[in-house]
Amino acid sequence: MKIFTTMSSPIGDLSIAAEGEYITNIVFGSEVRGAATGISELLDTAVSQLNEYFAKKRQRFDLPLKFGGTDFQNRVWRELLTIPYGETVSYKTLAERIGNAKACRAVGMANNKNPIPIIIPCHRVIGANGNLTGYAGGLDVKKFLLDLEQNK
Repeated sequence: MKIFTTMSSPIGDLSIAAEGEYITNIVFGSEVRGAATGISELLDTAVSQLNEYFAKKRQRFDLPLKFGGTDFQNRVWRELLTIPYGETVSYKTLAERIGNAKACRAVGMANNKNPIPIIIPCHRVIGANGNLTGYAGGLDVKKFLLDLEQNK
């Protein structure tokens, strides 16, 4: 059974969902489809780690994650986890890192489907020209997260 809790953050409400012993989703807003409001030690830990992140006291998350998705999406999401705090890479670089330099658009679509934003840091992926590109939470949220990590 999937349960979720909602927390307030500097970027608005975030709902964090867990199934069993894994975090499965973070949703911008106050509800997760197909999940019931619940309480668990894992959700409490996720909220605590996210609060530490927003307070600039945490650069890496230590939570068990369950991705779902296709094999390709999983490769992209696992590679996102290797992007260091405060750094960015282009979609092209990310495609090259997973061994398919021509998959820039597919990498972008996988980013768009990321079920656990912030913890899986898809906000750290930018256009080849350095411009911010799409983000599920909105470009203002992406800019906030990048500025937070770069101490701006």
